[in-house]
Amino acid sequence: QVQLVQSGGGLVQAGGSLRLSCAASGSAEGIEAMGWYRQAPGKRRELVARLIKSGVRLYGDFVKGRFTIAGDNANNSVYLQMNSLKPEDKAVYFCYSRVGDRDYWGQGTQVTVSS
Repeated sequence: QVQLVQSGGGLVQAGGSLRLSCAASGSAEGIEAMGWYRQAPGKRRELVARLIKSGVRLYGDFVKGRFTIAGDNANNSVYLQMNSLKPEDKAVYFCYSRVGDRDYWGQGTQVTVSS
């Protein structure tokens, strides 16, 4: 019932920046958490950043200050600002949301970083 619509991603050179966006629609009342995960071919899906309703933010260890997650309550949206991108950041990035006791996933968007 909840839909997550992603935008952003694409091609960028090493050291560049990208901004990912995700908007929740449908029965999106009672959002408990939103965030971003990524998955590269042959690798497990891993946490990038997560924002819970208390405002607490959690980041994957590899971020090391390069990425920032922010929320826009008025639009049920989250944003991921990615700076100083590295070739190893290449992956499909998925928006995630927990609404009530259910999990939802966006369609994913490709991020490619050239060296």
